[in-house]
Amino acid sequence: MSYRLGVDVGGTFTDLLLLEEESGRFWRHKTPSTPADSSVGILDGVAAVCAKANVTPADVEVFLHGTTVATNAMLEGKGARVGLIVTQGYRQVMQIARSFVPGGLAGWIIWPKPEPLAALIDTLEVAGRMDAHGRELRPIDDDGIRAALAQLRDQGVEAITVSLINAYLNGAHEKRVGELAAEVCPDLPVSLSHEVLPEMQEYERTLTTVANAAVRPIVGNYVRNLRTKLRSAGMAGKLALLRSDGGLMSSEKAEAHPVSLLMSGPAGGVTGALWVGKNSGLRNILTLDVGGTSTDVALIENLEPRRARTTEVGHLSVRASSLDVKTVGAGGGSIAYVPELTRALRVGPQSAGAVPGPVAYGKGGTQPTVTDANVVLGYLPESLLGGTFKLDRNGAKAAVQTIADALGIGLMEAARGIIDIVNENMFGALRMISVQQGYDPRDFALMGFGGAGPLHVNSVARLMGSWPAVSPVSPGVLCALGDATTRMRTETARSFSRRFADTDEAEVMTILDEMATQTRDELKADGIADGDITSLFEIDVRYEGQAFEVPLSIDAETIRRDGLAGITSRFDIEHKRLFTFNMTSPHELVNLRAVALGIALDLPAATLPVGDGDPAQAKLRDHQLWMDGGTHAAVIYDRALLEQGDVIPGPAIVVEMDSTTLIERDCIGTVDAVGNILITLA
Repeated sequence: MSYRLGVDVGGTFTDLLLLEEESGRFWRHKTPSTPADSSVGILDGVAAVCAKANVTPADVEVFLHGTTVATNAMLEGKGARVGLIVTQGYRQVMQIARSFVPGGLAGWIIWPKPEPLAALIDTLEVAGRMDAHGRELRPIDDDGIRAALAQLRDQGVEAITVSLINAYLNGAHEKRVGELAAEVCPDLPVSLSHEVLPEMQEYERTLTTVANAAVRPIVGNYVRNLRTKLRSAGMAGKLALLRSDGGLMSSEKAEAHPVSLLMSGPAGGVTGALWVGKNSGLRNILTLDVGGTSTDVALIENLEPRRARTTEVGHLSVRASSLDVKTVGAGGGSIAYVPELTRALRVGPQSAGAVPGPVAYGKGGTQPTVTDANVVLGYLPESLLGGTFKLDRNGAKAAVQTIADALGIGLMEAARGIIDIVNENMFGALRMISVQQGYDPRDFALMGFGGAGPLHVNSVARLMGSWPAVSPVSPGVLCALGDATTRMRTETARSFSRRFADTDEAEVMTILDEMATQTRDELKADGIADGDITSLFEIDVRYEGQAFEVPLSIDAETIRRDGLAGITSRFDIEHKRLFTFNMTSPHELVNLRAVALGIALDLPAATLPVGDGDPAQAKLRDHQLWMDGGTHAAVIYDRALLEQGDVIPGPAIVVEMDSTTLIERDCIGTVDAVGNILITLA
């Protein structure tokens, strides 16, 4: 038997999902996260989930892991101190940056400009220069480089970045600086820009490489520490981490290239939703991943998630592929309050987190949260997690009553107001990835997961017009399932700035073939057989004179069949969808990228026994809940006892180990063959 273990570390819980590959059986476990050293929580969970399945950690062949270590280091400003080496005349590249100020017209008056990731005092210039065609204009000076490296070492930097002008065309000078760095400061990790991002635009290339260097010591320590602890617990299998773009990379590669992990956490949910979509016949999906602190949303069209060429973390925008995920500060732990000034109810983005948590958890929380409002309304029954977890409904009522008093309304109206506002926040994020990108949300199903997703998915689907609302199997640990079922991925890029009219098709194909070979070799080095590797290409195109480009994904056969003309017509269609118009200017080819993918795990979902359409065997008890301005009779069901084809009339609540699903009035939930609950309007 071969086992895969998916582990997703969130702010509140660490989720684990152990998968037996041949049969598709899985065991799941949730354990509290340990923010001080998340490997402690992971190892607790590994021991518990292996015990459930009656296996030892030695039986686990692949350990797959989505992590927010790199993200949090960036958000909290805890990256390493980076020394930056640049070409003469470019010392202020990080300070000049791009002339973009977020916010309104007068945003610059009140916008505190963020501190660059590499300080000016730690940025040094060296002689030497490549021209715009990658030819050497001026030679480099080894003694000058040695002196600069020694100065940075003595100033106490913890990582070194080398970003020289035009290095994306010819990295020889950067390589030499790297060789000398290995002599002068052998203990410091060195990131070279032509290896991290071989693309034009020196600010983006420098920023991405500096970000890579800033998180490298932290991610390196984390990965080595985790690997050591897993090895000592007897796990000899491979350790892989989830990349921002939804693929996997080996832990060794992650140590050298951690900038690819900045959106590792949210990517797990999207890959999990893809697995559910494949097994249940849903091809167009909007995802709603509601955790304790935040909600992540993404769009999947025809079982392909949208990818973005930039990863945004806080105010930082680095050039690394990621799934196009938007995050809002709205989750189960979001705190409700009424500001003195406006006397209008607000919810979030502040969160009660795991400690002290919502009042209903009885861990010392005092401020009313979204979870408390759900408890007051009766949407979250008092006993959770199979009865092991009792909720304090009276405490939740007392907390929400403070909101009701401040607004001068009834308790239930106040609780429902909190839920309505948090749903509107989620609705706003979903509009950003659908309507604002030219998609009609009515063409998509809405899938709610994470601990609180299935509680809100029915209401949000109503706002979006996206039906069915889907509560997938194991919604609470779907991110861990995504980690366990995704495949290895690597990519490389090259700038190629030229008009299509002046471009030789054969030359483009030669470059793409070279890049495909390079990425395939990387995966082969990670132990993947050549026959299991698929190559894809991405080509960035724009109209001449534009300052931004549109990335197009394409496979080798399509390029060979349709040629460059096929790419320009694809670009015109996509440009029209995004911006509602086309231009008559010539097309320009900007960047080429090659992607290599390992084999996808073809994991079937277990089918449920066929029922007679009546969910009576799963009924736990009758219940009362508050909805649409009054109290209504409802029924609570146990999800583990539902059968294929069962039809659940709303209002109803379906409980399980890691989540709770709410089916509203005038809606019905239908259980599909693999156990997903599909909610539609009655």
